[in-house]
Order: sequence, then C-alpha cells, then structure tokens
Amino acid sequence: MQPKEFLKKLGLKTRNQGAWTGINDITGSRRYLESFSPVDGASIGSVSVTTREQYDQVIQSAESAFKVWREMPAPKRGEIVRQYGDVLRQYKDPLGRLVSYEMGKSLQEGFGEVQEMIDICDFAVGLSRQLYGLTIHSERPHHRMYEQWHPLGVVGIISAFNFPVAVWSWNACLAWVCGDVCVWKASEKTPLCSIACQHLFQKVLKANDLPEGISCIINGDYRVGEFMTKDHRVALVSATGSTRMGRIVGQTVAARFGRSILELGGNNAIIITPSADMKIVLTGAVFGAVGTAGQRCTSTRRLIIHESIFEQVKATLAKAYPQLRIGDPLDPNNHVGPLIDKQAVENYLHSISEVKKAGGTFLVEGGVLTGAGYESGCYVKPCIAAVENHWDIVQHETFAPILYLIKYSTLDEAIALQNAVPQGLSSAIMTNNLREAERFLSVAGSDCGIANVNIGTSGAEIGGAFGGEKETGGGRESGSDAWKAYMRRQTNTINYSETVPLAQGIKFDL
Repeated sequence: MQPKEFLKKLGLKTRNQGAWTGINDITGSRRYLESFSPVDGASIGSVSVTTREQYDQVIQSAESAFKVWREMPAPKRGEIVRQYGDVLRQYKDPLGRLVSYEMGKSLQEGFGEVQEMIDICDFAVGLSRQLYGLTIHSERPHHRMYEQWHPLGVVGIISAFNFPVAVWSWNACLAWVCGDVCVWKASEKTPLCSIACQHLFQKVLKANDLPEGISCIINGDYRVGEFMTKDHRVALVSATGSTRMGRIVGQTVAARFGRSILELGGNNAIIITPSADMKIVLTGAVFGAVGTAGQRCTSTRRLIIHESIFEQVKATLAKAYPQLRIGDPLDPNNHVGPLIDKQAVENYLHSISEVKKAGGTFLVEGGVLTGAGYESGCYVKPCIAAVENHWDIVQHETFAPILYLIKYSTLDEAIALQNAVPQGLSSAIMTNNLREAERFLSVAGSDCGIANVNIGTSGAEIGGAFGGEKETGGGRESGSDAWKAYMRRQTNTINYSETVPLAQGIKFDL
C-alpha cells in the first residue's frame, strides 16, 4: 500500500490546499505545513499549523483525560498499549513505507522503526506490572516507611525528523503505562507520520471508550514547540534534536522548574584495534556511517584506527564504498536514500569544504548526485576523509554520511581521542583482546552513555536505557529504569502506634 493510499485508508480526508485532517488537528487554522518527500521531491500533503488557541484546547483536553487515565490501574493501561502494539503489527508495512517515503530512510529501516514501536509496546506492557517502589525500615517503633511512584500529568514530546515515529513511541508508551498523557509535536519535516500514528492509537482509545486527550498532536515549527516548553501545565518535556535546540529547551523548561529529557547530538567513534575482526569492522562501520544517510544521532562519525592497520582499514573501506547502492529508499535493493532536504545537502557540502580547507585528504570523494532518480536534489555520495580529531569541523556533528579516519598508537590515546569531543552519546571498540575491551568499558574508558564491544555505534535495542552525556543532554529514554523520569517519587510514613515518636529522638511533650 502506497503512503497516500495508507493515509486515506486511515480515514484522513483532504480539504483545500490538499491538507490532511488529523485527530486534534482542529479546523480553523489558515496556515498550513506542507510535507515534501526527499525521495522524489513530491508533495505528500499538508497539515494545518496549530494556533495558540488550538494549543490551549489540546492541553485542556489532555488535562481532562489525565484525570481519567491516572485512576486506571497500571496493568489496565498496559492493556491499552498492548492493543496498540497489535494495531502496529497490522499496519507495519504501510506505516513503514510512509516513514521511508516522508523521511527518506531505506525501506528496511522504515520497517525496523515500526518494529521498534512494537517492541517498546511489548516492553511497556510488562513494565505496567513492575512500577516498583521500596519498603524502608523506620527508626521509630511501630512505623512503616515506603516509597511509591505517581504519574506527572501532561508529557510533551518533541521529536526529530530522522526517527519520525520510534522515538515518540519510546516516550509515549512508557508515559502511558506510568499514567501520563502525551502531547506530541513532531518535526515539521515529517508531520504526516505523526498523524498516522495518532489515528492508529485513537482507534484503540475509541474501541475502549477512553478520552482522546490521552494522546494529542500539535503541528508546526519551533514556535509551536515553544508553547509546550514555556507552559507550566506540561510537567515534562522530552526533546530530541540538535544540541542548539536542546540548550534552548533545557533552559526554558528549567526556568519554570519543569522537567526535561534531552536527547541531542552525537559525534560517535569506533576504535579499531589490531586484533579486530575485519568482517565485523566492515559491517559495523559502514552501516553506522551510511545508515539513514548518516542522519542518526548514533551514526558513526569517526573511526579511530591503530597505526599498524590504518592502511588495511582504508583499503577495505575504499573497496566497500563503491558497492553501496544509492537511490529510492523504497527499493529494497538500495542501501542509501536521500538526505532530508536541500538544507541538509548544503550542510554536507559545507562540511566537505571545511575538511579540505583544514588539510583533510578524501579517500572516497563526496558530491551531489544528479540525473534520473535523483530529481529531488537530496541524494549525496557517502564519503571518507583522513583528518585530525582536534579540527573544528570534526568536533561538530554533520548530519550526513561523512566518515572521518583518525590514527592512534596506544589504547589510552584512542580513548582520549574518542572522548575529546563535546558530545557523548554512543561509542564502540572493535577488539578480540579482553583487556582492551574491559579498559574501554572501565571508569577510565568511554565517557559516552552507550559503549559497545564488537558492534557499531548505531542500532540500539529498546531494552537498555538510551541517551548520552555532555552536550548530548544527559537524558535517558526507552528501557531499563528510564520509566522513572515520567513519574514523581513519594515517600510515605505510616504510624500504627498509639504515640507520636519523632525522628532523631526529638522530644516534644505537651
């Protein structure tokens, strides 16, 4: 089923200017946000931009729904999420195709992103019976202490274009089982994916006679996002995007004593040691560098290679890159699709120019692809350059398939090079030496939130907490105990004696 057919099948209707109407997409806005596919440059459709008045209506709907949702037992909330997972299984193919067409990632990655949504639904269902607190021994006789967790309320989710559905689901599914309600502002570059997901979830809510305000969407650019970041009614804002955006969001939310989860930029490296298995290196490095056309926060940006095997790795990569098939991502034979838009292409070209100015040597040259199949102007060549780690351009994240090669002599030097960037999301080492692996994972090793051995930097599973340190923001989403960010902790003390003994032995007699 093609993307537009899928949107129509969901019951979405077109109106003037080809705009798609969505749940919580309240009519009356005279401004529209048009979605163009980077695959062929065609317009998919438009959504109305949320006005301030419409935003307030959405928040009021969410607050009203929260009063109902929070009272439902957590396992019952988990049942709603389970049903959503089943709906996603039913629509995995067309939703995955929409993701691929609107964002530009390969069809396999589009399907994989929907599978990630299904996986987090399954995780959240189990979690709904495991929102554990603690029992604490009191120092006072005949007293019992314990802690419990309560939902926060309205959770705002700001997602990026590169994962237009999965990252929202990481937040939403956990927030829902915790008893929160969600308001989602998707990237203005991929708004139709959010409308599709919203309609699918609303089917579940309607079937269970639950208020639609449990899940809401708003549309627009950063100005619509500011409605949430400045709104004291939004208890938590989870934002995924650039470090620049995260710095603004974090400061704004903190200024009103709200909570934030920030998942920001990455500048991820793989250390390749002399004992590394070159087959594993090739797969991990190439997919990490070119998957999603280099537009993942976990994309591999740097290979830090031991000097004794530097030439060998260069030759292996130089042989592999010409085999990459670049083109329509809905064609399963292609490895690499387009960048999201022409601004991303400009950033890619600028970075290549800066590398050359700094003295970098390109092993595999880049460039923009033209001709039949590349009419959108968003297709570029993955490229490789030998650089120095301290160069300014290397210190910054370019959301494009540019891979930097850096030479090292000792493991401690390699770890220092990896850590010597402002970002701290994902990292990896390729080695068959146990001591090297353990050194990399030790307190003196990687300073990133994710550290892998013999796999690449990209492709995290939902079972582990996802997030990074330093300018990556410090937030955690998805698995492990990331659920605690969506709840408030409460300590309770119960006195079942006939007196009122005070803590610390304080006496207060009347």
